[in-house]
Amino acid sequence: MSLHKLFKHFISRLGPGLLYAGAAVGVSHLVQSTQAGGMFGFELIIAIIIIHLIKYPFFEFGPRYTAATGQHILHGYLRLGKWAIWLYLFLSISTMFIVQAAITVVTAGLITNIFGLEGLGGHDPQIVAFIISSILLLLALILLVSGHYKLLDKLMKIIILVLTVTSIAAVIMLLFNNPGHYKSATVFFSFSDTVHLIFLATFLGWMPAPLDLSVWHSIWAKSKNESVGKLTSMQDTLFDFRVGYIGTAFLAICFLLMGALVMYGSNIPFAAGGAAFAGQLIDMYEQALGQWAYPIVAIAALATMFSTTLTVLDAFPRSISAALELIFPKKSLLNNEKTYLVWLLIIITGTLFILFFYLASMRDLVKIATIVSFVAAPIFAVLNMQAVFSKNMPDQYRPGKLMWIWCWLGVAALSGCSITYLLLL
Repeated sequence: MSLHKLFKHFISRLGPGLLYAGAAVGVSHLVQSTQAGGMFGFELIIAIIIIHLIKYPFFEFGPRYTAATGQHILHGYLRLGKWAIWLYLFLSISTMFIVQAAITVVTAGLITNIFGLEGLGGHDPQIVAFIISSILLLLALILLVSGHYKLLDKLMKIIILVLTVTSIAAVIMLLFNNPGHYKSATVFFSFSDTVHLIFLATFLGWMPAPLDLSVWHSIWAKSKNESVGKLTSMQDTLFDFRVGYIGTAFLAICFLLMGALVMYGSNIPFAAGGAAFAGQLIDMYEQALGQWAYPIVAIAALATMFSTTLTVLDAFPRSISAALELIFPKKSLLNNEKTYLVWLLIIITGTLFILFFYLASMRDLVKIATIVSFVAAPIFAVLNMQAVFSKNMPDQYRPGKLMWIWCWLGVAALSGCSITYLLLL
């Protein structure tokens, strides 16, 4: 088989795993991973690897459940009782406006930085951010209503490929031609420093993503099955998931390396705010690859953040409508597509409300969302375990004892991290 055919076959096997990557690779990677490298050099690479190992089973259980049963994992929650679905709805709705607003405003800030739109028409920067955010959400609404899963699937393959290639190229160039500030570096990570611990907890809490993304992945997997008219095999499902999951870990390490090679020990201050720092990140790419790379990297970074905006905007209403359909199966008014559209409009309205009235308080709101994500992580972990280890799962697809032990160690680690984070706050 030719190289072209092999590549085409490889790409054709990918789908929901890249949607997962598109939702996961955003602020946590472009901003937090790069800052981790800029603050502590290469030290936190091991933390990225450990948190991916801890969370792996719980993220895998979403697509595994769909491949085994043909249903999304919320059906597994339902078998535990409607309380589990209500709990999922509460956790989703309590954070969705803040999460969507944070992602959207960083994307808007990146557009402002790339195209030099600061103070557009003499307006206040916050007004500019609100206007651009509104346009972004309107564009995302049009794309989602017109394309749904198929469009997301095609866009993500292009976006992730471009980002991966440019990131690898930037890291290689920096490794061979880096500024070499390490000799003057004086800051090292310390477990006795509360500020360092809070940064680590926040960094790992959304690395690679909050655990409710496992539910989204399961729903996207079911949508893919419906779009192609057949059930994707367990082998192809897990291959797709692992490519996306390992890819997010690899990209997180790439961004950390860039931050370490360019900023660690350089005394370059971090730009205030995620959007401004994302612009600083593009400058790092340019420094590593040359001026010719700026437009390519700018497009890749912007496409990455827009893909996160798009996939998260799709995921919240899609998962909420799926949950409501399970709670109220006999309500004809709660047609899944209609409910999806209603919640899509609700989340856009709520996001714009936050951006218009509370943009100045965005950091505090994100902290609230982060706390909820920390508290929710062990809850989602246990729910996913209960669903996948239940009798409803076919025996041949139910994980073995080693995975069961792995899961409980992960639950203990996530619970410990959550408690420690709350105590530090």
